This record gives sequence, structure tokens and C-alpha cells, in this order.
Amino acid sequence: MPQPKIADAAAPAKLGWSMPAEWERHEATWLAWPHHEADWPGKMEAVRWVYGEMVRKISPGESVRILVRHQAEQKFAASYLKRAGGDLKQVEFVEHPTNRGWIRDSGPIFVRKFIGRDAAPRRLRTARRAVPTSETAIVHFHFNAWAKHDDWQKDTKVPETAAKLLKKPLFNAQFNGRNFVIEGGGIEVNGRGTLLTTEECYLHPKIQVRNPGLTRAQYDGTFRKYLGVKNVFWLRKGPAGDDTHGHIDDICRFVNRKTLVLIREKNKRDANYRPLAENWERIKDLRLEDGSKPEVVPLPMPAPLCFAGRRLPASYANFYIANACVIVPTFNDPNDRIALGILSELFKDRPVVGIHAVDLVLGSGSLHCLTQQQPA
Repeated sequence: MPQPKIADAAAPAKLGWSMPAEWERHEATWLAWPHHEADWPGKMEAVRWVYGEMVRKISPGESVRILVRHQAEQKFAASYLKRAGGDLKQVEFVEHPTNRGWIRDSGPIFVRKFIGRDAAPRRLRTARRAVPTSETAIVHFHFNAWAKHDDWQKDTKVPETAAKLLKKPLFNAQFNGRNFVIEGGGIEVNGRGTLLTTEECYLHPKIQVRNPGLTRAQYDGTFRKYLGVKNVFWLRKGPAGDDTHGHIDDICRFVNRKTLVLIREKNKRDANYRPLAENWERIKDLRLEDGSKPEVVPLPMPAPLCFAGRRLPASYANFYIANACVIVPTFNDPNDRIALGILSELFKDRPVVGIHAVDLVLGSGSLHCLTQQQPA
């Protein structure tokens, strides 16, 4: 495999690159075949079938690229996907050793640049003749297993492998000469210049510190530099049980450039009530990149889901927007129907489907955590 093309040392934003929104057209979705038994003790068989269902739902609309450790694992994975009804013609296996399967956090984060910039992105939907061509590149944010585990050395190299395979430019994210560490689940963008994240995840001074010593302003500047965003908004914290310590993709998600969903807990006795209520207070101050106020739609929480006395981070916000559909985690809960209904009203251009995620969330993550989009 050829070496990745190292991108210009200049800031991606200065060169016209920016991170597109998840609902924009994909070329592919990336996954990594599950193998880390400690994430899903006693549940690996069920988790493999969840992967099969994910591929079955995603593959009608785009390619699915799946990391496997070796040829034997590829054959093993293909057998599951075939039996689950996945279209193997739409699947490309990529051989790369991994520590875990949470590719949202360790995988390639793509940025895009339009060629013929005078054709504004907004016009893409209205003037066919004005559509500019575009190209994509990868930003290598340096994964360190959420500053929690010691085994991450294989996962952090996934963006390099993706850049080699796809022959994409690779930007090396740094701050003052040090590798800059974030995860894809820790950021949420509307594709027009606004980024959301949380203080719990990146600004806590002692717990799971990704970039020791970095201030809020330094994070903001680095996000702008590598992702082409114009403003950064910080919510407070995430739901109980989240071992990432506050990833935004369990809390608040854009569904279009001006609308977002934010999880809400109505039970005042629940551990999530107070921190999630604080997020609702903060979101009142959010203004988008053009100064406008977004529409904020409440998304319910399922009842507490526990395993061996441990609260799991079950959240309907951990959905994934694919070309063919939106896949939403469900938890055998009465609020499953309500959450699916809310999201169906917001996504008019593609169906919203539930995927059973009770076994999946035992690993402290769900559908969005296991996927990473590659924009068209």
C-alpha cells in the first residue's frame, strides 16, 4: 500500500478545508469488526448480529468499509454479514489491526474543500449548473483510548491506513508541536461553521485529560484550524455511565444546519436530571455561525439501563445518519417509539429505523460510536 500523502503544513482551514455535516452525502461508512471481548462480556455473538443489521440498513445507500485484523477475520465477518442479509457487493474489507472497534473515535475524520469556491454550498440544492466539484482529505487526531486505557497504539494509526487506501491528503493535528487528541464522538458539527462539544470531555483538569494544559480558547482555536469551524459552543456534561467522560454524541446532535436535538430527563430523581437540565439552560445561549438561534428539539431518555450494578449510557442521541436511512438505538423501552417518532418528523428525506442496542450499549457505546462517515 502506498504511503499517505502528507498534506501542506498550513492550517486546513486556511486552505479552504472544513468538516461537512453527517447528513450530507456519503461515499462510504467505516466500521471496525468487533473482537475486543472485554467490551461486551458474554455478548459478542449478539453484537456481531447488530453489525450485520447495521450493514444491511446502510449498504443500500453507500459503500461500507470494514476494518478487519486479518484474512481469517474477514472470512468470519463476511459469513455473518451474508447471513444477516447484507449486500457484500457494497462491502470493502480493509486489513488493519485494531485494539477496539469504536471507529467514530479512532477512525478517519474527513474534511472537504470545494473547487470553484464562488459556488456556495447553499446553492448545491438549487442550481445544478452551479455545483462545484470538491475533494476530501483526512485530519489525523491522535486517539489515546479516551485517556483511559493503555492499549490504543493500533487504533491511532487507522487514519494513516485510510489515507493510504484512499490516496487522500493527511493533516497531522497538533498544538504547539504536540499531537492533538480528540475523538469523533466528542465533536458535533452542522457543516456550516458551528461545532458543539462538552466541558466534561475536554476541559476537566483531572479525569481523562486528553491534552494536558490546554485551555478552552486553545481548544477553540485548534478546532477552527483543523475543522474549518467559525464558532465553538460548550455544553456542560453527558449522561451517567459514559466512560468517554462526556461525548457530545450521547447528548446533542444536529439534524440539519439550524436544528438540533438535545436529550432531556424528566424524572427529577434520576442521576441525569440535573446535568441534562443544565445543558438545556446553556443551549439558550447558542447562536449559529450566522448569528441566528437554532431550533432545539427535546429527545427523551430511556429508563435507566444497568448491568452488574453499572449504569450504561443508553441514549437515543447516538443515532447515525446514513444515505439510505437514519439508524437509531432502541432499548426495549416505551420511549423507543417516542424517540423514533420525533426523529422521523425531523428527517423527511430518509426513513428512520430502530436497531436493538441493549447488548451493544454494554460496551458503553452505540450505533454512532461504531460508525464514521466518509463524505462524497
